[in-house]
Amino acid sequence: MVVSADAGSRGGKAVPYKALLDEAIAQSTHKPESVLLVDRGLAPLPLVEGRDRLWAPLREQHLHAQVPCVWVDATHPSYTLYTSGTTGKPKGVQRDTGGYAVALAASMEYIYCGKPGETYFSTSDIGWVVGHSYIIYGPLIAGMATIMYEGLPIRPDGGIWWSLVEKYKVTVMFSAPTAIRVLKKQDPALLKKYDLSSLRALFLAGEPLDEPTAQWISEGLGKPIIDNYWQTETGWPILAICKGVDDAPPKFGSPGKPVYGYNVKLLDDQTGAELTGANQKGVVAIEGPLPPGCMQTVWRDDARFVNTYWKSVPGRMVYSTFDWGIRDEDGYYFILGRTDDVINVAGHRLGTREIEESIAGHPNVAEVAVVGVADALKGQVAMAFAVLKDASCLGDTQAELRLEGEIMKLVDRDLGAVARPARVRFVTVLPKTRSGKVLRRAIQAVCESRDTGDLTTMDDPAALQQIRDLVQTKNS
Repeated sequence: MVVSADAGSRGGKAVPYKALLDEAIAQSTHKPESVLLVDRGLAPLPLVEGRDRLWAPLREQHLHAQVPCVWVDATHPSYTLYTSGTTGKPKGVQRDTGGYAVALAASMEYIYCGKPGETYFSTSDIGWVVGHSYIIYGPLIAGMATIMYEGLPIRPDGGIWWSLVEKYKVTVMFSAPTAIRVLKKQDPALLKKYDLSSLRALFLAGEPLDEPTAQWISEGLGKPIIDNYWQTETGWPILAICKGVDDAPPKFGSPGKPVYGYNVKLLDDQTGAELTGANQKGVVAIEGPLPPGCMQTVWRDDARFVNTYWKSVPGRMVYSTFDWGIRDEDGYYFILGRTDDVINVAGHRLGTREIEESIAGHPNVAEVAVVGVADALKGQVAMAFAVLKDASCLGDTQAELRLEGEIMKLVDRDLGAVARPARVRFVTVLPKTRSGKVLRRAIQAVCESRDTGDLTTMDDPAALQQIRDLVQTKNS
């Protein structure tokens, strides 16, 4: 069964769902037997006879029904949540039931310091892992009220979140660095307009939190700003500040220290050797077993779970986070970015190969490379470089813009607006090694005005220069 609605609301505009859902079902090989729909009165809601049912009359019909709990094993799957794959095939993260409940209950007490009877406010997307862990299950397990907020942090104005904190006496709040960077463009007086005396702390996660952003919101709210680091795969924090465990003070720029249950290591990505010195860059890895609440496996693909997560570091059977990190002399970790081809756009993890596959579906695209490029607001954005089958439009600005628009719509349709590249730029050839591998890291370095490093294996130096010229021209 699929549960959906006529539409959602974003930025004051209705976003119709039904046509998208019908198209998805038409394309699927496994058709749902039934579709349960909530009519919010935002958009037309045509029903498919025999398949679609409306929620409101069914709720009325079963309003007083008593449904007993079904007892399951602690290891029974609670849900699967798909996350980007490094091979262009998304991975279904399978979560257990008992261990997950234990992990969330513990984290609500020792990390987020929530108490029964209080109110928790997570501003994250409901479909993101935070939506499961800390909009729904975590606060409710802890006996807290939880707020579900649909909308932008700047509508009707940049004070909407803080008005909710005042209205519902929020004690613990959870958001993402990108949202705070958006609020930095708003009137700073809005941070002082509402009574925030109930709020004890603001927690931020989903992407690396830069020190200037943390400092700005801390001074603006006059509240502790506490970073933490975790993944869809783990379901709850890997690195954090745990009250009552080691009581370490927060340090701007760092998500903290390993949470109880996680045996975190920094490893050399070439040799697998453990890096024990301060400020040595390595892969953030976790020695098994993983603590309760972490993924059990990849849905219906145990081999992929082992090969992807546990065999990527040479000579070591460890779980790789696929993130670079360093650890300072006080034991605080700092996350530096991804080691693979997954990029982090405003807290959403996107596989560049997924975006490439979507763009390659355009009839005039012969070849494409997508890289993640640093962005002051979103952390990273996707940048696409495409080789065309018919290059006659090159040099014609209007024709290039029309083609770029077509490609953007294609990505929107396939992957959603969050995956849409910031730009699609057209080149005659992509820079590659002599063996034919696209030099994505070099393309990324050019886009970020960094040193490209050793390029002795590059087949055609003019290809990278073409991208350099294009980027410099567009930027100027």
